[in-house]
Amino acid sequence: MWEATDEDLFGYEEMRRAQGTRSVTAELTGDDLDVEHSLRPTTLDEYCGQERVRDNLRVLISAARDRHETLDHVLFSGPPGLGKTTLANVVANEMGARLKTTSGPAIARTGDLAAILTNLEEGDVLFVDEIHRLNHQVEEVLYPAMEDFVLDIVIGKGPAARSIRLDVPHFTLVGATTRTGLLTGPLRDRFGISYRLDYYTIEELSRIVTRSASILGVQIDAHGAAEIASRSRGTPRLANRLLKRVRDYAQVRAEGSVSWDVAAEALGFFEIDEMGLDWMDKKILLALTKTFRGRPVGLTTVASAVGEDPSTLEDVYEPYLLQQGLIVRTPQGRQATLSAFEHMGVPAPANC
Repeated sequence: MWEATDEDLFGYEEMRRAQGTRSVTAELTGDDLDVEHSLRPTTLDEYCGQERVRDNLRVLISAARDRHETLDHVLFSGPPGLGKTTLANVVANEMGARLKTTSGPAIARTGDLAAILTNLEEGDVLFVDEIHRLNHQVEEVLYPAMEDFVLDIVIGKGPAARSIRLDVPHFTLVGATTRTGLLTGPLRDRFGISYRLDYYTIEELSRIVTRSASILGVQIDAHGAAEIASRSRGTPRLANRLLKRVRDYAQVRAEGSVSWDVAAEALGFFEIDEMGLDWMDKKILLALTKTFRGRPVGLTTVASAVGEDPSTLEDVYEPYLLQQGLIVRTPQGRQATLSAFEHMGVPAPANC
């Protein structure tokens, strides 16, 4: 258990800022990109986890192929790092189609979308990441393309303006979003297939770690894989990232082989504890338990205490702490639970 001391809270940040990107974030980092594609499964049989989604997609893709039709438009939603982009690749591979990839913010104008759609070929899969960030003008052009496979474009301005309709090849749009609530109703309703991805179990993550280790050429036993999986927050992207850090540690200090002892020692070295908390998570909990003694505290106050932006605190750090029952949101503010006091080794106040 991580023990708190008087100098932990305010001396921690200066010591850790040089470490750079957060090691347990589910967002993509540059460190992921070098092997990200090589670790991605390419078929439904290779894909681990999300059994309900896999079984459904297997039936739908098989039916579409038998009819020689394109698959209906698909929407994947859920927290980052759960495999939405990977599933888009799997759908394209299973359909025997080309995959074209873009993102919502990258399609800034209707002309950008028109250029993408007119360059598609029959049966292509168009993957749009963060699709909730499409602007409304682009969405209006996308609606007829999704329903009728046509583009309605206005050429010119004023009295000389005229509308033309262009046919586009039949394609499958695969959208991914981490914020389903930000999708407009008309866009959401045009997806014939919609799935929300769930967090993975430790057993599923263990299989993913074992598969990734074999691809990376890392010797790992079942207990080592399970230890990495248990600290991965239910997210495959984090599991693969922690595997690479453990691999580095094992290469330098354990002759390259990863057992339970090596995995636990390596993750402790990189300050990822048994619950998957990193140094910023602990700093937040230390502020709530030690500095504010379990009292409800406003978001901006907590952010000031830990030296982090309030929106980052709310979007990046709080969700996992809430899921694990370490903090609660009350009308008066954020408050540490008894589990947080126990985990941090801080005596709980009598009124907590």
